[in-house]
Amino acid sequence: MGMGIVVVEVCTNNLISMLDLEQLEEEYPEIAVMRTDCLNFCGMCRARPYAMVNGNKIFAKTLEECLLLIKQAIEAELKEFYEI
Repeated sequence: MGMGIVVVEVCTNNLISMLDLEQLEEEYPEIAVMRTDCLNFCGMCRARPYAMVNGNKIFAKTLEECLLLIKQAIEAELKEFYEI
């Protein structure tokens, strides 16, 4: 895994870490998924699935919705990068 244009950070203690997020790296070769023990958002971590996409919190009520929002955030970041 190299460092990508878009970095998706995931706390290993959060529900979202149950998903195979590394598949996103195959779908979007410009990104990097980083799993870490703690992102220091413990209250959010216990309450909802979430991830950080280029430093922005992405969260939702369900895993499926959160994954969809993560993909939308990735696409927005890539669009902004390539349009500049």
